Amino acid sequence: MTDAAGSADAADAVVVGGGAMGASIAYHLAAAGAGRVILLEREAALGTGSTGRCAGGFRIQFSSEINVRLSLASVAMIRRFSEEHGLPLDVDVDGYLFLVRDEAAWAGYRAAAAMQRSLGARVEELDAGAAEALVPGLNVNGVVGATFGPDDGIADPSGLTNGYATLARRHGAEIRLGTEVTAIRTSADGSHVTGVSTPGGEIDAPVVVNAAGVWAPALAAACGIELPIHPEPRHVVTTSAFAGRPERRTLVIDTATMFYFHREGPGVLMGMPRLADAAPTFETVVDDRWIAGELLPQAVRVLPALEEAGLARSWVGLYEMTRDHHAILGPVEGLEGLYLANGFSGHGFQHAPIVGKIISELVTGTAPSVDVSALRLERFARGELIGESHVV
Repeated sequence: MTDAAGSADAADAVVVGGGAMGASIAYHLAAAGAGRVILLEREAALGTGSTGRCAGGFRIQFSSEINVRLSLASVAMIRRFSEEHGLPLDVDVDGYLFLVRDEAAWAGYRAAAAMQRSLGARVEELDAGAAEALVPGLNVNGVVGATFGPDDGIADPSGLTNGYATLARRHGAEIRLGTEVTAIRTSADGSHVTGVSTPGGEIDAPVVVNAAGVWAPALAAACGIELPIHPEPRHVVTTSAFAGRPERRTLVIDTATMFYFHREGPGVLMGMPRLADAAPTFETVVDDRWIAGELLPQAVRVLPALEEAGLARSWVGLYEMTRDHHAILGPVEGLEGLYLANGFSGHGFQHAPIVGKIISELVTGTAPSVDVSALRLERFARGELIGESHVV
């Protein structure tokens, strides 16, 4: 690493994006001794983008081995966060329950569960009766099987983001809010990064980490890198109190539609993807007609007691989707000093802890805790896509 101490507007590493991912990366870089670390966030507060609009779930139940390995490491970091760092973080470990209503799909979920167990995860296979006993009130008509991960759960996105920001500052990292990065600067021959540009001036740095979420492609394009990522709006709705509200905070997913819900305060929080062929958009205006015509009928089909609930709040967040529903992680061939942490396809919050550690290891030349070489950007050009079916 170069020594940036002699320049007031220079750093050894610049992290772009102040969500859970960027905050984790900044902390792990600073803690690993990567030199002067600066985190830049264009908004006035951290975690106001996708992180602040997510449901806060974390799970080990994925269909690809690399996602399971990342989750095993990251979930452990989330669960021990308060104990390890002495900072508060609300965490509930009541599991994820996947309900499957199709025999062919059930074979796939059973195979995934076997793979998860082979890697050390605790995953149970349940029949319909056991699923209903776990979360009373579920409509299990037609359910042919369910998988339950007892170590899955829900954590506070704001708590994790601000917790990592606090730790980053303790280790000397600087966090600049209200600072938009307009470009990643490169050398004249385009071989390596030289820093970033902001409306307030340039910051020199030999390492830049793009953790800008759905806005990462525009930032990468400025230095000639095409990121195959598109935004996918996701509605989230919370309800008022109602009789029959689940006591557990188990996150239940009906895999036929990927409708999900979990207890939230006096009611539940729920959501569901829209049609797969919906055009990518950055639009985050709530579609009340879709909620009334699609989301709520499905909600009542899965948990009939929801018919008595009132709507409390609704919002839209953006998933940063890739074609194979896997992240784009690591350095970029032909552009030294640029690192990517993008395209998490809905599971960025839960993987933020381990990804922050892995990026710091790659930057400092340490063997990564999880081998993420299969997630490099170049896999798209090589046709080496992976595939993940458990996208909630």
